[in-house]
Amino acid sequence: MKKSLFLAGFAFILMITAVEAQQKPFVFGFKVAPNIGWMNPDPKEYKRDGASVGFAWGFIAEFHLMENYAILTGFDVAYVYSGMEFPYTMEINQVDQNGTLNRFYKLKYIEVPIALKMRTNEFGKFRFYGVVGLGTSFLIDGKADDEFKYPGNSMTEKKVDIYDKMTFMRESLIIEAGLEYLISGSTILHFGPKFDNGFTNILKGDDKATNNYFEFSIGIVF
Repeated sequence: MKKSLFLAGFAFILMITAVEAQQKPFVFGFKVAPNIGWMNPDPKEYKRDGASVGFAWGFIAEFHLMENYAILTGFDVAYVYSGMEFPYTMEINQVDQNGTLNRFYKLKYIEVPIALKMRTNEFGKFRFYGVVGLGTSFLIDGKADDEFKYPGNSMTEKKVDIYDKMTFMRESLIIEAGLEYLISGSTILHFGPKFDNGFTNILKGDDKATNNYFEFSIGIVF
């Protein structure tokens, strides 16, 4: 009986050791991701002005809790572009003109995600994964292309500095799903869609709006 328990315990230790040997405690890598961003304005007189294509790149860090679960973090440099239309008053030739401003936002953020990553067991060299968590973004650049329309006329201005009109910090809910391809050892290629749902106001003052984006992430970890 004691011999059987000893053998069973020894076999269990060998199995745990084998799993740990196959599973690195952490992996690092890089990603690139085209995205599509849009605004969600709150005042009724403010209107979303279409969705626009942006881009992101970043550094990935995964800290494994156990075989199929990990804490995902790192940082993304995200270029989020989107448009909004709203009432605006501009002084032209010393006269206040009331009209509509179509503003195309070109915002650049550094986002630090903290998320839980879950994945299935392997199907050949593939496995599915899902990610849910929070992202904290810091605005590092804010520009806009403006078109002001007023009775009988319009005027445009490119690369307007709007950094001081935007909030510095943005919080978001992150949801991602996709597929991993095991290249060899701990080298893994992953790809899949991610939804970054902003839920804090990105405009200073009384105006309110959030911005969201979908991205298709392609990354590799080692």
